[in-house]
Amino acid sequence: MPDALSERPTEVTPTETALTEALLPDRLARAITLAGPISIARYMATANAQYYATRDPLGVGGDFTTSPEISQMFGELAGLWCADLWNRAGRSDVAWVELGPGRGTLAADALRAMGKAGLTPPVHFVETSPTMRKAQAERVPGAAWHDNVATLPTDLPLIVVANEFFDALPIRQLVRTIGGWHERLVACQDILFLPIAGQMVPDSVVPDSLRDAAPGSIVETSPASVGVVRELAQRIVGQGGAMLAIDYGYEGPAVGDTLQAMRAHKFANPFEAPGEQDLTAHVDFATLLAAAITSGARGFGPTDQGAFLTRLGIMPRAGALTQATPDRAAAITADRDRLVETMGTLFKAIAITAPGWPDPEGFA
Repeated sequence: MPDALSERPTEVTPTETALTEALLPDRLARAITLAGPISIARYMATANAQYYATRDPLGVGGDFTTSPEISQMFGELAGLWCADLWNRAGRSDVAWVELGPGRGTLAADALRAMGKAGLTPPVHFVETSPTMRKAQAERVPGAAWHDNVATLPTDLPLIVVANEFFDALPIRQLVRTIGGWHERLVACQDILFLPIAGQMVPDSVVPDSLRDAAPGSIVETSPASVGVVRELAQRIVGQGGAMLAIDYGYEGPAVGDTLQAMRAHKFANPFEAPGEQDLTAHVDFATLLAAAITSGARGFGPTDQGAFLTRLGIMPRAGALTQATPDRAAAITADRDRLVETMGTLFKAIAITAPGWPDPEGFA
C-alpha cells in the first residue's frame, strides 16, 4: 500500500501519466549518475509513489489481490473486531481510520458489519493516490482523506485498521561483507539498476543477535513504519482507541532479503521497471510492537492470520453465507481456505490499544 509519509502526488492527465511512467527509470538513472547510488529506501519510495499514483493495482487485471478483495468475510470480521472493542470500551464516540484502504472494499464491508452492531463512526482514510481515492469515494461516500496520520482527528479515540499497508513502506537494507556491515544502495548502469554495498555503518545499528551473521547476510529495517506506529501509538495513548494491523511478515529481528516486486500476479525483479510494479518487503512485527509499547501503548500478537480469523468466527460466517447462497458454496469454502490456510501463516496480525482499553479479541 502507499507510503503514508510521502507527499500526495499531483493529479495528471492520462497523456502526462504515460509520459511520466516512461521517464521514471530515466530520471532515476540520471539522478544516480549525477549524485551517486541511492538508498534502497529512496528507490522503493520513489518507485511506489509513481506506481500507486497512476493505477488501480488490484484484481485480475492488476498486479495483486488483497484479503478484502478475496472475500467479504475478511472486512466483516475486521469490522466486528472494532465494534466488539468499542462496545467493551464503553461505546463512546470514536473515529474509524484505515491506512492505505485500497479500493475501499474492506471499509465498506467493515462499516456494514459495524453498523449492525450499533457503531456508525466518521470514516477517515490515509491515502495519497488520486486514483485510489476515487475508487474509495464510490464505495464509502462521506469519508475524509488525509495525506498522513498527522491530520487525523485529535478530539476522539481512534480505531485504526491497516491491512497490507506497512509492507509497502520504504525499507533500509544493511549487508554484511567480510569487512563489516554496509548500507545497501542502488546503482545504475545505463538504465539497469542493481544493488551494491555502500559505505560501512557502525555495528551498533545492527541488532546484537545479528552482528556476527555470515558475509552476504542482509538485515532490513523500516524507519518509516516505525515512525507511523510511534505517532499513532502516541495518539491512541493520549486519545484512547486501538489499532489492528494485518500484513505478511515475521517476528524479528532476523536476517534475510525480503524486498520483492509483483507484476501481473507474478514475482518480478524489484530492480527492473521502477514505478511499473508493486515493491514490498516483509514486516517485522516485533519491531512495530516494540515501537508502540515504548510509546506507552499495550501490544498484542503477532498471531497468524488463520488463527486470528478463526477466533473471530470465520467458520460460522462462511457457513451462514453458504446457507444463504448455496450455489456459491464451493467458492465461499475456497475463499475461506485461502484466507485461513493458504495465507494463514505468512500473514500475521498485531494490535495495540490505549491503557485502560479492554484486551482485543483474536489474540490468544
